[in-house]
Amino acid sequence: MTDVMTHGYEQDMLDQPEALEAFAAHPLPDALAALDPTRFDRIVLTGMGSSDYATIPLELLLTRQGLPVWRIQTGRLLETPELITGRTLLWITSQSGRSGEVVALIDSVRRSEGTVIVATTNDAASPVARAADHVVLLRSGSEATVSSKSYLNTLASFHRVAARLSGRSDAEAVAEIMAVAASLRLRLAEPGSAVVALAARALEGPMPRLALVGGGADATTALTGALILKEASKVAAEGYVGGAYRHGPMETAGRGATLLLFGTGADEDVTLKQLATDLSGTGTLVVSVSPQAYAGAEHIAVPNTTALERLAHAMVVVQQLSLGLARGSGLVPGEFLYGKKITSQV
Repeated sequence: MTDVMTHGYEQDMLDQPEALEAFAAHPLPDALAALDPTRFDRIVLTGMGSSDYATIPLELLLTRQGLPVWRIQTGRLLETPELITGRTLLWITSQSGRSGEVVALIDSVRRSEGTVIVATTNDAASPVARAADHVVLLRSGSEATVSSKSYLNTLASFHRVAARLSGRSDAEAVAEIMAVAASLRLRLAEPGSAVVALAARALEGPMPRLALVGGGADATTALTGALILKEASKVAAEGYVGGAYRHGPMETAGRGATLLLFGTGADEDVTLKQLATDLSGTGTLVVSVSPQAYAGAEHIAVPNTTALERLAHAMVVVQQLSLGLARGSGLVPGEFLYGKKITSQV
């Protein structure tokens, strides 16, 4: 069983390019293209775990367009059902379509004539798909344990949605997704020696601990990456958005700490740039996973033709790191000890 589980997680990683191509080969629902987000009083984006975090790029786009948007974890939405009104566009993202909180939300949400539900899911027969007015199918296939293909295809789905909302053609977005699949295939074919070495160094210090910090759209990599590292390698890893790391967690820096920075590496990334400078001499292992390096940090380069490409490659770096950390701790990468693939319990 152990060998099968190990093979499953790693094989899912390797299969990500094919999963992307499978998603790109199918059109989005026609009705989704005609959906006008400006006719709603509010747009609520919800999900759990990486399904929630994967909506961050869309949340940023809608906010920058001046639209009233909330991104709220489904568990919190269950505590505040008043947020869903009769003129709400409720966008539920659930890779399984069967997460406990999502099912509870569907059971409890008050539908009115003006409420529209969009579901992004990998299972057309799931409760969330059946309840939705429009369904975006991820077509990522099955996964053994930790999310990889489904997370990446969720990012790709919102890349296509964002293209339409920005006045670009779906064909252009599809071509960009296909280009990401091609470049990922090349990266996955490489041994990833630098990342394996990084894993070994991260485990060398006292009380090994990792912090992942990302700004803008790259916050999704920091937050999802921390989840994946915990699930796949059982290390202490936390994700932070921008300057949140300075508000308390920064006291965990020093020997034994590894800080991973996700962004573009550009000068306007003031927060990440300053974090790299401030922590580079503290004994903290500071690594920039970005197109350009932040001064003072070690660097693992990722391409940046599109934001999707940057996010996808950075996540593969995290996945490869999870393999090294798990094996360095004598664990089977991706094997669940306490949880399950689908979290059905609320």
